[in-house]
Amino acid sequence: MNSRAWALVCAWIVAIIYGVTFTIAKDVMPKYIDAFGFIVLRVGGATLLFWLFSFLGPKEKIAKKDFLRIAVCAFFGVAFNMLTFFKGLSYTSPIMGAVLMVTTPMIVLILSSILMKEKMKSKKVLGILLGLAGTVTLILYGKALSNASNATLGNLLVFVNAVSYGFYLIFVKKLMDRYNAFTFVKYIYLFGFFMVLPFGFNELKVVNWNEIPLEIGLKIGFVVVFSTFLTYLLNLVSMRNLKPTTVAVFIYLQPFFATVFAIYLEKDNLNMVKIVSALLIFVGVYLVIMKESNKKNQVKSINSSEN
Repeated sequence: MNSRAWALVCAWIVAIIYGVTFTIAKDVMPKYIDAFGFIVLRVGGATLLFWLFSFLGPKEKIAKKDFLRIAVCAFFGVAFNMLTFFKGLSYTSPIMGAVLMVTTPMIVLILSSILMKEKMKSKKVLGILLGLAGTVTLILYGKALSNASNATLGNLLVFVNAVSYGFYLIFVKKLMDRYNAFTFVKYIYLFGFFMVLPFGFNELKVVNWNEIPLEIGLKIGFVVVFSTFLTYLLNLVSMRNLKPTTVAVFIYLQPFFATVFAIYLEKDNLNMVKIVSALLIFVGVYLVIMKESNKKNQVKSINSSEN
């Protein structure tokens, strides 16, 4: 398996884990741990794991100038990203929050064209729009948009979260080109931990751990180990060989896998709307991820003809 194929596999795994996480995390918050307290627990646990496993990576020294970029990535990819998302969800409906989250690939596409001078090829734009259409249909179908205490503020915060994650994907790409993931990810999460600590320390402090059942404890462990530590690492592996827009488009698959998991648990059912939505999502992702591959094949063909 070549490096690009492995990067795509990692992106698929991340989408599957996040899809499952929607159901698992919902059982934890806010009944047992409030949102900001859970963020501190997630980031703190992942920070510990990254530092414990950092010895697996090469012994690289980070240039002093890159610590500023690491701090920026920690802000946009960990602290600001998580805090605005969970706070936004507390004000708006989960459905609207999910709809706004899937605008991330479009945001990344725009940011890439501005900051990285990446051309907006028609095939990629079409793929992102098809994926967006399928995801929004999958999320909205049969759902109500009520139960929002302050929808305007909530929607704004979730949209800010999507923009924040878009900036993170752009800024972290430079680090991936210079270092192994284990070299800098431990610093991103360490900085991120100190950024979120003031917001969630009091909520985490009042958690009654004696009243948390074993099942909930296992779900908390899943979110820390798999949904935070592993997914973040796999995303970085993907970023090494894929463009930010390609990584971002896999966000469309998260609601799809969340629906599949809900159907498996018999909390949802399969119908034609969901099948059509899934097809739109897969076609959209295919158009985005195949662009680079086709381009490489063309280059190989030219080189072969020259030889």
